[in-house]
Amino acid sequence: QVQLVESGGGLVQAGGSLRLSCAASAITSSFIYMGWYRQAPGGQRELVATFPRQGNPNYSASVKGRFTIFRKNAENTVWLQMNNLNPEDTGVYYCNARSGHVSAPYWGQGTQVTVSE
Repeated sequence: QVQLVESGGGLVQAGGSLRLSCAASAITSSFIYMGWYRQAPGGQRELVATFPRQGNPNYSASVKGRFTIFRKNAENTVWLQMNNLNPEDTGVYYCNARSGHVSAPYWGQGTQVTVSE
């Protein structure tokens, strides 16, 4: 059974940085897409960044220029480098991956990111 395991969340002051990691297990081929979503308290889950197996990454407008997504296809691992964090970035961050264009996505368990004033 495919599992996505995230790490790297925590508490940071505004202006600080964090790096999230996500590693997949029990899969022998490279995911077509890997990425990150987040859910703020009381809010809906929203896209942060995605990285297709072939092509360029895609970012939401709210994080573009501050966050960078990295991916290692052969290891099905994805990272999210988050710089210049602000309190609006607070939420649970979820790793997401798809093995096919019409396949149901896999989700990690989520990692909490809290940015204080």
